[in-house]
Amino acid sequence: MPYYAKLYRNDKLLPRAKLVYIYLHDRMDQANKAWPSIHTIAKDLSISRSTVKRAIKDLEKVELIRKESHYRQNGSATSNRYYLL
Repeated sequence: MPYYAKLYRNDKLLPRAKLVYIYLHDRMDQANKAWPSIHTIAKDLSISRSTVKRAIKDLEKVELIRKESHYRQNGSATSNRYYLL
């Protein structure tokens, strides 16, 4: 079954979440991990950063992705890692 079939069948997901999932899928590595910044996702999809954040929460809620926070050695935040489940 293609990866997007579960998106099409999921009537609980809003279009924003489906769009962000497809974006992350297109950028994942061989470990099913992607790490674009919220800013990059928003810019590339022509949507707001807050819409991206809501979409990511939507996807976590239905267990399609897992978000992992990452930090630099100095303690400042860097791009999250997103794992497709």
